[in-house]
Amino acid sequence: MSCIVIYCRAGFENDAAAEITHHASQHGVGGYVKAKPNSALVVYHCYSHDEAEYLLKKIPFKDMVFARQWFVGKQIARMPIDDRVTSLCEAAKEFPLCGELRVETCDTNDGKELSKFCKKISTPLAKGLEKQETLLRQQVKNRPILHVLFIASDTAYVGYSFSFNNSALSMGIPRLRYPKDAPSRSTLKLDEAFMVFVPEDEQEDRVRSGMKAVDLGACPGGWTYQLVRRGMFVQAIDNGPMDQALMESGQVKHYREDGFKFRPERRNIDWLVCDMVEKPSRVTELMIDWAVNGFAKELIFNLKLPMKKRFDCVYENMQRIDQELREYGVKFNLQAKHLYHDREEVTVHVQVLRVPQNVYS
Repeated sequence: MSCIVIYCRAGFENDAAAEITHHASQHGVGGYVKAKPNSALVVYHCYSHDEAEYLLKKIPFKDMVFARQWFVGKQIARMPIDDRVTSLCEAAKEFPLCGELRVETCDTNDGKELSKFCKKISTPLAKGLEKQETLLRQQVKNRPILHVLFIASDTAYVGYSFSFNNSALSMGIPRLRYPKDAPSRSTLKLDEAFMVFVPEDEQEDRVRSGMKAVDLGACPGGWTYQLVRRGMFVQAIDNGPMDQALMESGQVKHYREDGFKFRPERRNIDWLVCDMVEKPSRVTELMIDWAVNGFAKELIFNLKLPMKKRFDCVYENMQRIDQELREYGVKFNLQAKHLYHDREEVTVHVQVLRVPQNVYS
């Protein structure tokens, strides 16, 4: 199989296409992209037959900002309406033995119309794949995942991803419930960010009760809400009003200050979060300052994107963070993701592991 199938947010196909093209060229792989506007789908066709699987193994999925999910696969079109299972099983005959089946659609209105059909065909398809020994009867986590992505009732992409380098979520979409008492829907961005950037087995140590946090541009408190919910004590920085229920929690101190000018009195902040509406370059500069000065151990912040060349904007700012932190001798982990709950923005996470004391002393 010579193509990589990528799920993304509708309207961001060009950015996902630019991203996979960039990473493929970094690994010396040539190819071309097919993507329809607002389809939430990008297909990268490699010129060489075996290079798609090579890329799926070599490019860390966590480095893919605009991809929600991906797999190596091929398109099956004009399947008989009365027996699509046979066509799909035949297409998967040479696949490695898979430990899970995911029958999915693109995250579009047309895709949603196919969701009922996907549920209906999943059981007979699984039985057919099990019979030909392409799929295990019981789900096994460390085996490849078999994907069937329907784009029409008779057309689908069929392929597989590797459990060590993909999204663990169906369609790459988290299922989060909006809390009724949250001050704004932006609260789901930070909730998802913690899920994406902090591994489940590290949550207890890195996101725990009693920690100290700063929320820049906090009002009315959507992100502060998630920090308080996790038992943290928060310095909320914003000239606007904060949600009264959050203030009554006893865990929040509200400072009516400019988020770009505020600095903590002590270097004891566990989490800095920031969702201010400002140019990406200015926010990046502020976050570098916080990291280099050792003000916070971990940072989560949003970069609001321009209308065009959004991948270029993200790449440039990520490169700037990487280069400047290295220049100052800071040891760190860096990741960015266009989260499901993001719109015209991406969310960035920096884990500061070590800052040389002579940098800020």
